[in-house]
Amino acid sequence: MQRFVVQEHHASHLHWDLRLEMDGVLKSWAVPKGPPEQPGVRRLAIQTEDHPVSYIGFEGEIEEGRYGAGMVEIWDTGALDLEERDPEKLLFVLHGQRLQGGYALVHTREDQWILLKRKG
Repeated sequence: MQRFVVQEHHASHLHWDLRLEMDGVLKSWAVPKGPPEQPGVRRLAIQTEDHPVSYIGFEGEIEEGRYGAGMVEIWDTGALDLEERDPEKLLFVLHGQRLQGGYALVHTREDQWILLKRKG
C-alpha cells in the first residue's frame, strides 16, 4: 500500500507540501494555495526534491538557517492508489481524512505542474 501526506509548511511563505510515496521515496510538490478539495479547482504545484519515506510523519520546527526553516504540521495523510503514471501526468486516488477521491497532476513546464481534483 502506498501512502501520501500533505504538510502545512509555515516557511518564508505559507504553502502545503504534497508528498506521494513512489519508487521508495516521497515525490514532492509545493502547493502555494493548498490542495483543492472541490472538483475542477486547479492549483499550481511546483515539484521539489524527493524526500525519504521516513519523512512522511514529520511535524515540528525546521530551525532558522536551514532550508525550509519554519513550522511543519501534518494537514492530511492516508492511503494512495496510483492509477496512471507517465512523465507528463499522474492520476491517483487519495484516501485521507480531508482529501478523498481522484486527483491529477499534469506537467506544464520545467518543475511546474497543475494539481486538480477530478470529478466523480
